[in-house]
Amino acid sequence: MREILRRSITGVIYVLLLLGAVFLSSDAFDFLFMAFGLACLYEFKRIVRLKGYYIFMAYLALWWIFIYLTNDTMVVNLLMLLTITVDIALLMFLFSKKPRNFTSFQKFFIGLFYIGGGCIFLTMIPYKIDEFAQFLIMGIFILIWVNDTFAYLVGRTLGRTKLFPAVSPKKTIEGSVGGLIFALIAAYFLSWYETRLTLMEWMAMACLIVVAGSLGDLLESKFKRMAGVKDSGAILPGHGGIWDRLDSLVFAAPFAYLILTIFSYVS
Repeated sequence: MREILRRSITGVIYVLLLLGAVFLSSDAFDFLFMAFGLACLYEFKRIVRLKGYYIFMAYLALWWIFIYLTNDTMVVNLLMLLTITVDIALLMFLFSKKPRNFTSFQKFFIGLFYIGGGCIFLTMIPYKIDEFAQFLIMGIFILIWVNDTFAYLVGRTLGRTKLFPAVSPKKTIEGSVGGLIFALIAAYFLSWYETRLTLMEWMAMACLIVVAGSLGDLLESKFKRMAGVKDSGAILPGHGGIWDRLDSLVFAAPFAYLILTIFSYVS
């Protein structure tokens, strides 16, 4: 009971922090996810045993360039291509049964684009359609939260078939299906309030967020399993580290940005 209470209090504070940053100002939102990115990189760096601090400087330089210095579509698309390519390569690592030892350069490259690039695109999403589309980014947060919450509840109640026991023994196929169904329901209601996307676009976004977010969660679990740790950190009582909370969002963000780009071309 005490653990549930602690998790609930931490969860409420985390959600209020996000809401406050989103609705306070675009600068507050940018700064929050710049800081979250640094925290995720610190936890990633510790888990994969990457030495030095160059990755923080590279991330800050990349973040500053793409958030404040460039609006060039070709340059942004190049970063998106690099980030998604790294993510797809990591999926091969996720589903491979062979042990893999990354070099220091590979760890640096993975951290910079998988985590750094993910946080950058998460920050860029609300600017994709409008000056600062607050309800659009909140909608993506809501889809992630709804999927995570109902995947857990449905899996705990009805779960029988393990999804990927080698990496995450508690996740079930029934839970994943339940999370997707409730995310689609949430997308239906989100289409009432955020009309920049149509109902079908929200449904497509929900499917992408659920699939990519679930893969991101499994990917972080594999990194932790390789390192022999349960959580990426302990900064959030009852929840682990910042990377534990953002693993789904960080992995899904470049794909969400890609689908928004596709929507803008076909609309």
